[in-house]
Amino acid sequence: MWKTILRRVLLMIPQLFILSIIVFALGKAMPGDPFTGLITPDMDPAVIERLREEAGLNDPIPVQYKNWIVRILRDGDFGRSYTYKMPVTKLIGKRAANTLWLSLLTVILTYLIAIPLGIYAGRYNGSKFDKAVMVYNFISYAIPRFILGLLLLLFFGYRLKWVPTTGSVDLGLEPGTLDYFLSRLHHMILPAITSAILGTIGIVQYLRNEIIDAKTQDYVKTARSKGVPTNKVYTHHIFRNSLLPIAAFFGFTITGLLGGSVFIETIFTYPGMGELFVSAISSRDYSVINSLVLLFGFLTLLGSLLSDIIMTIVDPRIRIE
Repeated sequence: MWKTILRRVLLMIPQLFILSIIVFALGKAMPGDPFTGLITPDMDPAVIERLREEAGLNDPIPVQYKNWIVRILRDGDFGRSYTYKMPVTKLIGKRAANTLWLSLLTVILTYLIAIPLGIYAGRYNGSKFDKAVMVYNFISYAIPRFILGLLLLLFFGYRLKWVPTTGSVDLGLEPGTLDYFLSRLHHMILPAITSAILGTIGIVQYLRNEIIDAKTQDYVKTARSKGVPTNKVYTHHIFRNSLLPIAAFFGFTITGLLGGSVFIETIFTYPGMGELFVSAISSRDYSVINSLVLLFGFLTLLGSLLSDIIMTIVDPRIRIE
């Protein structure tokens, strides 16, 4: 198992290298550059040209890519943000902390909502509760993420004023204090609930279907014929086996949320990696765009590996070979 994990990790290196070439080429294919927005009617074109020359944007694209990838491999330097005037690693580090907290809360809320709904809908399939869960699932599936976010923001943020509409924490609070933690939680709760509502769709559906299917399996019929109590049949046999598909997606769920939600963070003006990605594209901040896409690609590959590892832990019948 450990040899396979090491082999999968080493395989990520050429995959990320190929991804870096594609991303760099696509970034250069975008119209304009980071200094395009500085151009005004009364500005001397020579000033913009000098800035481009200093940034190396006039070099051939292969030379620009070589300089960029060499800095990463040799110095761990992902470049400097043209927009924020700071190192990309430092900028992403600040945003990653915000996204990490939001992702953690979202995962907790998602599974707190999805698992009970899926379990009871599957156990009592055909009941009024099951039908209500299916209606909830269909509505959640049909509503676009940005529409739900805007509606919740309008109602709870602007109408009722229960939650903040921007930022990640109130100004002037000292990190590490209880007030700081509560303020951060206050800013995260609505974006997290929005993501959690939409994130329960697949989990509820998979869990419900697995439980319904498990109830007809031979091992369940055998347990019932031996007089095993119904609750024990569900807890020791049906639920345990039905949770396996959910565990398979757990790694992708975690790493996907760590990548940041572009829609959620943009709608709620939450300063995470998703919101940073959108602003970097708008300002043609190549260093930030390339670094974020590489990070998202790494998280996707890591999610695949984590899902395989989790499956081997929860199901001893599965082994990574």
